[in-house]
Amino acid sequence: MQAGVAEMIRELCPWFVLGGFTLLAFYFLVGYPLLLKLVPSKGLPVHKDPNHEPTVSVLLAVHNGEAFIDDKLNSLLGLDYPVAKLQILVLGDGCNDGTAAIVEKYAGRGVQYVGLQRGGKAMALNAGMEQAQGEILFFTDVRQKLDRRALRELVANFADPTVGAVTGELKILKRGGAAGEQEDMDLYWRYELWVRRWHSAEYSLFNTTGCLYAMRRQLCSRLRPDTLIDDAELPLQAYRAGYRIVFDNQSIAYDYPTQAGGEWRRRMRTLGGMWQIFVWHPELLWKPHRMWLHFVSHKLGRLLLPWILLGIILATALLPQCETKWFLTANELVLVGLAVCSNMLSRVPVVGRSASWARTFLMMNLAALFSLKVFFVNPQQMWGTTKVDRQG
Repeated sequence: MQAGVAEMIRELCPWFVLGGFTLLAFYFLVGYPLLLKLVPSKGLPVHKDPNHEPTVSVLLAVHNGEAFIDDKLNSLLGLDYPVAKLQILVLGDGCNDGTAAIVEKYAGRGVQYVGLQRGGKAMALNAGMEQAQGEILFFTDVRQKLDRRALRELVANFADPTVGAVTGELKILKRGGAAGEQEDMDLYWRYELWVRRWHSAEYSLFNTTGCLYAMRRQLCSRLRPDTLIDDAELPLQAYRAGYRIVFDNQSIAYDYPTQAGGEWRRRMRTLGGMWQIFVWHPELLWKPHRMWLHFVSHKLGRLLLPWILLGIILATALLPQCETKWFLTANELVLVGLAVCSNMLSRVPVVGRSASWARTFLMMNLAALFSLKVFFVNPQQMWGTTKVDRQG
């Protein structure tokens, strides 16, 4: 009898494993977005004051940015903000191109170039924070142009004493490269912005957009040299201190679309940075806080999903021979096949779009899998130049 029970457990175990992993995948992919859709946020307001004008230090870390630095500085100098209250620091992270010479042309307009040895973005920002004099630190990157009111809209939120960090909305200037891939990433980014609006209205975000965020200077601490995502590590310092991180879609930056395949490396680095966050701040996972459910569902779920999908594949392979097993296996093979053959199928009606979705889904989950390399290599190796399409 015991042998019979053991055999029954052995046969049922793959089904239970499959069911558990399937429920988890459904929650992260469908259940959590549905929860946000059906449950209204608290609508917690931010008391903005457009006349609030504290001093601001702009921190622009750049490595060999001569192709963009001219446009970026003109964008910064064209901001609707009092020049007398603005300090612009260009933090040259081991630049060996013409970046320094270009920045020097703007010295008479209050732009300061800080030449540094190559140490990575985190070290450059640390140097900038040491020299910053403003009450508010505004973090931005070299490639993106800023709307004229971008900074003013961000800063207006700091009139609310509960706000510790603010981020704005990044918009893509044009479509280019692989159209299907760009459309799919646009769909993902629209979802991300929707979630940010919900989180902000509920209480707080967990991260910001790296090229467009601001923080109270007294809340900023030095970054670890190997930090991959300052736009999460720094704002979370404000969140852990009891302040809100809010989203303001009136503050806008514009970027170029990445070239075909260019999203892979950026996604892998960003997700590798999220692994760092979980290791450095495990209390965000085990210690209750106001946004715990959302932090686990939206951030941790993104890293766990590919492992859950692998669990589904493995559980399917261990099922006893039956029609369900072959049905599930066939669907898994079709998904992978569509992803692999997406380029060939791109012009086929309906099938082409399905193949593009499958490819993007597979790419994002593979990036999450490979993001674990952050624990096995120097994290600085995960940085790379993002190639963009500037053809208009």
